[in-house]
Amino acid sequence: MENSPGLPPIYVEMQIELAPAKIITSFPVNTFLENLAIPPAGYAYAPDGTIFVTNHEVGKIVRITPDGNQQIHATVEGKVSGLAFTTNGDLVATGWNADSIPVISLVKSDGAVKTLLTLPDAIFLNGITPLSSTQYLTADSYRGAIWLIDVTKPSGSIWLEHPMLARSSSENVTPAANGLKRFGDFLYVSNTEKMLLLRIPVDSTDKPGEPEIFVEQTNIDDFAFDVEGNLYGATHIYNSVVRIAPDRNTTIIAQAEQGVIGSTAVAFGQTESDVYDGLRLRTAIYVVTNGGMFLPPPTGVVPANVVRLEVGKAGYPLI
Repeated sequence: MENSPGLPPIYVEMQIELAPAKIITSFPVNTFLENLAIPPAGYAYAPDGTIFVTNHEVGKIVRITPDGNQQIHATVEGKVSGLAFTTNGDLVATGWNADSIPVISLVKSDGAVKTLLTLPDAIFLNGITPLSSTQYLTADSYRGAIWLIDVTKPSGSIWLEHPMLARSSSENVTPAANGLKRFGDFLYVSNTEKMLLLRIPVDSTDKPGEPEIFVEQTNIDDFAFDVEGNLYGATHIYNSVVRIAPDRNTTIIAQAEQGVIGSTAVAFGQTESDVYDGLRLRTAIYVVTNGGMFLPPPTGVVPANVVRLEVGKAGYPLI
């Protein structure tokens, strides 16, 4: 599908190598799937290959089996955005409570929800990723900052606030700092509003250095790395998934026809050896979408999907 009218043609000249794709489940039109997390293989309460997805606007966390069966896992009073696993199998979720105050929630394996922290000085908590076994980093898309969350204390503080993480204008509703993942000694962060992929050095004490531009003119929402350092990014309003190599070259690996209209986030399968539907889940990425709610395609908003793409590489460990 071509870019929507008015979008910069940033991917027109990019190489295309479409990955084998399958829609494993769909949600009704106007469902905003925002993020996902997949537990390591062998978690007792989640069969291998189970995916946990945030249904943003209705505050639901949905668990999805490899064959596409959906079940409500937890309900947050408000909205839920980012999602990450703890080392003991709980989920940490970002979002807002019913009073529109940014919160960090802890979701137990039985679906019980506890408010871990309220962060009234935050504005728009978005993607979240582990920094250590007990600490997480979450992007604040409107403040232009990254928060450090300690789930054991619990506590929250600014890890880094920087103009490169911020919007060009406070009137622009597009998120700035959005997705974030660590690879090696760098934290990579997408600034969606500025169409930048940034990387931030992380020292031996997990403190940040000065951000630098890794890739310009790329519209990345959330993303994931494989073990070789290739980044797989959801392009949201560009209705595609791209692979950005360590040498910064971009390849389109999924387009609207593969079911990724309004792609918002990507995560790797965690199952080491099991094969489902002919694919080794450890070398597959899962993509969640909103069906084009933010910028509808010419055909209008379509159902939100969870799409599996076979990429042939294993995911880089989050911790």
